[in-house]
Amino acid sequence: MRHDRFESFLWGQVLLVALLAASLGLFVSYPTLRTSYDLPGLRLVLSTVFMLASALVAVLAGTRFAADGRRFDFLLTAGFAVTSMSWLLFTVAPGIAGDSELSSGTAGRVLGWTFIAAAPFASGRVDQRRGVLWWSLGAAAASLFPIWELARHVHNITSLLALQALLQLVAMVAFSNRFRMHGEDLDQWLTYVATLTLFAALGQIFTKDVETTSFARADGLVLVANGILLVGLWRAIRASEFGRVVGEERARVAREIHDGLAQYLFAVSTHASMLEKGADPEETLRHLKEAAVLAQQEARYAILALSSASGRSPFDSALRRYVDVLTADGLLEVELEIDPRVQLGPDEQIEVFRIVQEGLANVRKHSEARHAVVEIGGRGSDRYVRVRDDGAGFETGRPQTGEGLRNMRDRAESIGGALSLRSAPGSGTALEVVLRA
Repeated sequence: MRHDRFESFLWGQVLLVALLAASLGLFVSYPTLRTSYDLPGLRLVLSTVFMLASALVAVLAGTRFAADGRRFDFLLTAGFAVTSMSWLLFTVAPGIAGDSELSSGTAGRVLGWTFIAAAPFASGRVDQRRGVLWWSLGAAAASLFPIWELARHVHNITSLLALQALLQLVAMVAFSNRFRMHGEDLDQWLTYVATLTLFAALGQIFTKDVETTSFARADGLVLVANGILLVGLWRAIRASEFGRVVGEERARVAREIHDGLAQYLFAVSTHASMLEKGADPEETLRHLKEAAVLAQQEARYAILALSSASGRSPFDSALRRYVDVLTADGLLEVELEIDPRVQLGPDEQIEVFRIVQEGLANVRKHSEARHAVVEIGGRGSDRYVRVRDDGAGFETGRPQTGEGLRNMRDRAESIGGALSLRSAPGSGTALEVVLRA
């Protein structure tokens, strides 16, 4: 699959290079085709757009770096931040003042492309992300001023453009190779960007079009490149967020299995081992059967909970089926009251399901209740989940030794809720979770 994607990308890249090379050759061979417009206002607007686009790309890449800590994203952040600052300091600001800093602006972008071209060769992650990011951006900004002093003495702008084109060529090859190895969409988009800006620089070199007040073919290529770059990086951010959500969902499923089904399967394995070692068959088989029944029941609960959280089963329907399974033996009657106006998010559904499950399990095991009520409703701007019973109750002031209450409290906190418990001997128990508005 990755090979097919790379092959399609490679043919598209070859076609793009061929078209741009043919276009460049045509403009070089026929000077009459070169069209530029001496529009200082439009040129200033475009420079501002390029500055803002580079700044936005730096912010988006910095966001990825803050989340993942990859050196690749760090170098992209530094490169586009330097590029944005060079547009501001040496093109936009002097343009507003009616001055020109062509050599300094090109030199600043050469520095920015040095970071960008180095990004495909970086690997690994950074631990102290925020400190490293701010320190490096400050150092990169400070480096622009000696570049400005140096570039003021450079009268041959073509040499700077040639160096920029060389860096963009390196970036084009390196990003395409990185896409071949890793298959990340962002590398594909960055290859296109490097290709377009490379031919923009070559166009300026071969057509001698380096005026700061005119709009020409090279500016159009840079404008398209910035648009492609923003789209590509935004898609990469969305893909990264999707990957994070998938990872969290996997961790949650693992926790559901560990907290529920795995415990009963361990009990089945333990009793089977005891039977092998010569334990009393009658007693051991009874416990083995109980553990197997509980494991089967827990598997049903887990399927109901996970299917409701993933959207495959409406939450209230899953909860009603769970109650039906729980009360099938007639030992407990459960009344379920769900306000249809109260909405629960996918992350809340599975935690609420488990809180209700744990609460009703405690009712069956400890309260000697015959009747319980589960309510999911609204009170003002709050939403609440309440489990109450008519059982024996207990003194709430005494230390709670079980893990059940602690687990429910942790689950409530994980979705921004607060759990409270009210009980008294002979008056039953009421468990309530108030969720965020």
